[in-house]
Amino acid sequence: MKKPLLYVIFASDKRNSALLLLQDGPKEMKFILEALGTSRQSLLPQIRILEEHHLVSKIDDSYMLTKIGELIVEKMVPLSNTIKVFDSDIDYWGSRKLDFIPSNLLQQIKELGKCDTVNPPVEEVHYLLTRFQEASARSKSLFGVTTFFHPNFKILFSELIQNKVSIYTIITPELHDKLVTQYHEKFKGLLENYLFHAYEYPGQLEFLSFAFNDNYLLLSLLNKEEYFDNKHYICSSKSALGWGKELFEYYLKNSTPITEL
Repeated sequence: MKKPLLYVIFASDKRNSALLLLQDGPKEMKFILEALGTSRQSLLPQIRILEEHHLVSKIDDSYMLTKIGELIVEKMVPLSNTIKVFDSDIDYWGSRKLDFIPSNLLQQIKELGKCDTVNPPVEEVHYLLTRFQEASARSKSLFGVTTFFHPNFKILFSELIQNKVSIYTIITPELHDKLVTQYHEKFKGLLENYLFHAYEYPGQLEFLSFAFNDNYLLLSLLNKEEYFDNKHYICSSKSALGWGKELFEYYLKNSTPITEL
């Protein structure tokens, strides 16, 4: 009796990887072995299982997906890519509040690709933010949605403006009020610059902040206890930046420009 296809596909890394490898067309056995970093003796039993379940077929010393295999692998790829994102740090993702992500972008979270969870000691947080600031200074633009501003925000933003970086920031009503009452002149000075664009989001933000420049997406998310545990998530792929842009635009469409105090 044959095993269920779900078992055949996902119970073996070798079978799963071989199917994904054949997505682009037939491959010789030598190429498959090198790509998967395995031996013929180890791989052949898994390939035979795929053949027995009509997912791959053999031509000479090459293997290719069958029509059934093509259909299944087409659906496998998005799922595999989504799993890879969560698999990079399942404890991180499993402990985060994710309600702030609209359903369409949650479905596309695979676009984040390979990212890193960073949990620096308190004394090294400044170094992390400095690296992001330096990358922003080399960028054409910086986008962010945040519940707080760094105490030296005027200096940091002014450095970017001197480098002709366009800044787009969405803030909460609470932060807006704080800037008006406690940092009036500093915030006013930024608003008067054509490169600085601020917006107020009327609702509650269920995260600390997220921002992206031309090279990095930086997510600073709350855990399920609504507490920030100093864990940041950094991505650098082009698709991750595109995902971050769509998330920014989601919050922007419900925000109001801040043009004067």
